[in-house]
Amino acid sequence: MTPAVDSPQFSDLYLDDHSVQPALTPIQNEFGFLCDWTSLRFSPTYYGGGVPHGNGEAVVIVPGFMGTDLSMMELYWWLARIGYQPYYSELGLNVNCPDISSETVLSVVRRAANETGARVHLIGHSLGALIARSVAFQHPELIDLLISLAAPFNDVAYVHPVLIEAMAAVRRQAGSHLTWHVAPACYSGHCTCSFTENIMRPQRPTFRRYALYAENDGLVLPESCMEEEAEYNVGIQTSHYGIIYNAQAYREVARLLADSSTA
Repeated sequence: MTPAVDSPQFSDLYLDDHSVQPALTPIQNEFGFLCDWTSLRFSPTYYGGGVPHGNGEAVVIVPGFMGTDLSMMELYWWLARIGYQPYYSELGLNVNCPDISSETVLSVVRRAANETGARVHLIGHSLGALIARSVAFQHPELIDLLISLAAPFNDVAYVHPVLIEAMAAVRRQAGSHLTWHVAPACYSGHCTCSFTENIMRPQRPTFRRYALYAENDGLVLPESCMEEEAEYNVGIQTSHYGIIYNAQAYREVARLLADSSTA
C-alpha cells in the first residue's frame, strides 16, 4: 500500500502537518464493525468463557476521537464480568484539547488507584490511547499496564483524508461548547502542549505496554499503530472501529491483563 496521496485542499492553517499524512486506507472496511459487534455476542469470550479472570484490578478505558464512553460500554461491562473494576474516562465526546482531556483521565486514574490501592491498567482506543499514553508517561508511578487499540502513536501517522478533514473540522469549531479548550494547533504536530511532549517521549517506559493494531484498518495504516519492538505488537483481524467490539481483541486484552497481574 502506498502511504501518501495527494491531499484535498481543506481550509485549515495546520493541514500541512508533518506528523499526520494522508494514506489510501480501505475506508470501506469500517462498515464491518457491526459484524464484530454481532459475532462478539455469539462468542464464549463475551460471557467470560475461556479467558483468564481478574481480581478486582482497576482498568480505565478511554474512547477514540469523536467517541464517547458509551462506545466503550461493551468493553466496560465485559471487564466487569471477568473480574476487573472498570472505570469510564468521563471525557464526554472526545473532541476537546487532548491536553485537557489527559487531565480529566488522570483524575480518574488517581481515583481508581486510591479506591483499589494499586497501580492502574489503561486501555485506550485510537486518540483515547494517545491520551492514555500521555497520562502513563507523565505519571508512570500510577500505571501498571497500557494497552493501545488501533492507536497511531508513531512519529508519522498515515491516515485517511476523511480523518484529516475531521480533525480540521474540530479545529474550526474551537471555542464551542464541546471544543471549549481546542487551540488552532490541536490534533497536529505543531502542537507544543504537554500531551504532545508526553506521547513523543523517547525514554523507555517503566510500565508494561502493548499495541493491538487492526490488520484491516480503514482509517489508519496499521504500521502507524505499532511499537518498535515486535514483541509488544498484536495484530487483530478487524477494522479501526471493529477492534473495540472484536472477540479476538477481547481475548488478547484478557491475556495481557492477566500476564500483567501475575508478573
